[in-house]
Amino acid sequence: MKFLIDNWMLLSVALTSGLMLLVPVIRGGVGAGLTPAAAVNLINREKAVVVDVCSAEEFAAGHINGARHIPLADLSSRLPEQAKNKAVPLLMVCASGARARKAADTARRLGYPNAQVLAGGLRAWKDANLPVLKS
Repeated sequence: MKFLIDNWMLLSVALTSGLMLLVPVIRGGVGAGLTPAAAVNLINREKAVVVDVCSAEEFAAGHINGARHIPLADLSSRLPEQAKNKAVPLLMVCASGARARKAADTARRLGYPNAQVLAGGLRAWKDANLPVLKS
């Protein structure tokens, strides 16, 4: 007990750092999402619908082949008409992955339980030397 009292600051730092390491695990991971290779498998094997939530300019500059462009602001209203089958997996994509995480949360609220995120976004896709179309 004397050790705990004498080293209270050390123990509080250890507990705090441990909790900080657990927060991303509890939340689902900071960089949670599919790798580009896993995304390709999802597209090819499970016929996932790729939804690009970037702005129109970003979409024109480069996007995944077959991606459906729905800006994040329009997702709630346009997703049901673009992806009618809610059982089909959705792959949400943006430039870096941040907007795609928000889009996946929105899609899940709309009843799409298989909404996934491309970790690292289109940047990770390009880094993996996968093809990008330009409009």
